Amino acid sequence: MKNSMSVVAMFIAGCVAGAYLEIDADIHGISLCILYALMLQVGMGIGGNRELRESLRHVSPKILLVPVATITGTLLFSAAASLLLSRWSVFDCMAVGSGFAYYSLSSILITQFKEPSVGLQIATELGTIALLSNIMREMMSLVAAPLIRRYFGKLAPISAAGVNSMDVLLPSITRCSGKEVMPVAILHGMLVDMSVPFFVSLFCSM
Repeated sequence: MKNSMSVVAMFIAGCVAGAYLEIDADIHGISLCILYALMLQVGMGIGGNRELRESLRHVSPKILLVPVATITGTLLFSAAASLLLSRWSVFDCMAVGSGFAYYSLSSILITQFKEPSVGLQIATELGTIALLSNIMREMMSLVAAPLIRRYFGKLAPISAAGVNSMDVLLPSITRCSGKEVMPVAILHGMLVDMSVPFFVSLFCSM
């Protein structure tokens, strides 16, 4: 939660700086560099984790149904949200949901992909919505993990966590659901993580 609050604080600081300071820097060029750095970090984290590779050797192929369920459920509910948000299309809402709690990457991707078609202002608004909604998903998954486990089963906290099931929320998941779900949570987070750029770019192009 501390990390999430730090992100919110930096976002607010950026809004204030943008409103009151004249910034001549190439903001979009900087955003693109940050995006590349994030993707490099994701790849290095996955490729260099020896414990992860060892854990995955003992995981049943049936466990792949967990990330499939997470992705399917998130996209369905994101599409349903468009019925309440007349300003945004179903594909815009699904692009936001496709962040799967990866707020830093999804917000940058959405802003980059949507700008050519809708303009900078609208693209920035949608990127901001993605940032805040995915931060909220992480925080709610962290706070409500015990309740999610009680009412929906031991795999439910993993799905609720999205990409964060393999890092930030892993301690709370293992505390609520047991250490035996750790390999499942790591694999789930890794696969969902890799799906973010694909789904965000797909729905932003529609």
